[in-house]
Amino acid sequence: MVNIDTVYQRVLAIANKEQRGYITPLEFNLLANQTQLSVFEQYFYDKNQRERIPGNDTDYSDVSSILNEKISFFERTDIVTGGQTLPPDLYRLGSIRIVDGDLWVEAEYIDHKDWLYIRNAPLLHPTSLRPVYLRDEALIWVYSDSIVDHLTTGVDCTYIRQPVKVEWAYDVIAEKALYNAGRTVHFEHHPSEETALVMQILELAGVIIEDPNVVQYANQKMTANIQQEKA
Repeated sequence: MVNIDTVYQRVLAIANKEQRGYITPLEFNLLANQTQLSVFEQYFYDKNQRERIPGNDTDYSDVSSILNEKISFFERTDIVTGGQTLPPDLYRLGSIRIVDGDLWVEAEYIDHKDWLYIRNAPLLHPTSLRPVYLRDEALIWVYSDSIVDHLTTGVDCTYIRQPVKVEWAYDVIAEKALYNAGRTVHFEHHPSEETALVMQILELAGVIIEDPNVVQYANQKMTANIQQEKA
């Protein structure tokens, strides 16, 4: 977890230096949520890039382990409601599994075009040991021995959930925004992401307060941080 108040105070301290400007709580919350999604999506881009690197270099393996640790916090397994509806907080789908006695069997994803072909090819009909599923937005259809009715029980999925919406909560007293820790929602990101969150929020804040120096400062810090991680 990354404390959102710590992030906000760091952003304010840098943005307010030499009277550059003030970021309101409302503006900060908007930028914070936009930034956390950007940082979150970067995990998958970086993971994909690492997987393209051949060999088993120790340095790259260490980075991959860190990425897996950051992503693992958001991994979930859940029952697919009625065999159709995927979890509402789904960000990326992992696998769909059905129960076959004491075993869980992973279903193969097929598109609607392939399903039409399979339905007309008896030898390709799905079975309990070779189930398939189709997906349409938040709905899935899972087929096993029956090619008429999708399964309605014994189905679950593994997935990456979305980060919760963060909020630096406050109460307005005497025309001032006073921090309310009880209603605050912190970043769920790994603690190592604090600097990345601060600098990306600061970069966006520099646009709001119309100060190119803030944008430049944030860009320089982010570039240095990226270079350090790759070193």
